[in-house]
Amino acid sequence: MTWADFWALIATLNGEATEESCQRLAEKLSRRPVPDIIGFAERHAEALYRLDQEKFGTLPVVDLTARFGSPFPQSSDVFLCTRCAVVAAGQTVWESVFFDVDKFAPYTSSERDGEWLLYVPDKAYQLATGKEWDRRTRYCYESYSNRDGWPDLSD
Repeated sequence: MTWADFWALIATLNGEATEESCQRLAEKLSRRPVPDIIGFAERHAEALYRLDQEKFGTLPVVDLTARFGSPFPQSSDVFLCTRCAVVAAGQTVWESVFFDVDKFAPYTSSERDGEWLLYVPDKAYQLATGKEWDRRTRYCYESYSNRDGWPDLSD
């Protein structure tokens, strides 16, 4: 799947990864050939992997504060869902955050959870084949897996 095809499919979310919009996307994707579903999963994982960088992951959650008003850090799960929200926002937003970290910050809000996007490839595959997919992608999308994005993390 090309990046253009991936972003065209992402555009069907209308900028947000809600349960309903992700269900629509999974259904649309499930009507495509299985290699397209796999290709979507690969592009999705790569898009998330590229966002897995310290400059984004160390931003605080914008609408929460910790004890005594200090910034509330993103957990690994929140950071993953935030990256999904950025991808769901579309190609223009995704590309822009690499040049301006401040454009990433609003997506750390608890109101912008993109978790539903994580399940789209699995759901599409299940709808298309009737089978569950135990997939592996070339890129790991889990938080802190991009070693180049987190150069100070030790193995």
